Amino acid sequence: MSGIEELRRRIDEIDIALTRLLNERAHVAQQIGRHKVGDRLPVYDPVREEEIIRNVIAANKGPLPEQAIKRLFERIMDEIRSVERLAMQDDTKGSER
Repeated sequence: MSGIEELRRRIDEIDIALTRLLNERAHVAQQIGRHKVGDRLPVYDPVREEEIIRNVIAANKGPLPEQAIKRLFERIMDEIRSVERLAMQDDTKGSER
């Protein structure tokens, strides 16, 4: 296997690991959404999202710049918020039955 093929194989492994972790994050967000229904809390919590951004930027060791990390996590949180909303809707519908 050539050097580039080995590096591409490693990228594929990392992509699969990222997908698994993103789905794990989404599962946790679904659980949070269910708690929010019971506590009558909104999906969007700007204070918490800013805290997440600060945490990941502080943990960033590069080579991605801070702005790239911020944009990536803003997008991740946007998608996860959608999953959380669906879980909240499902939970609300379930309690109506």
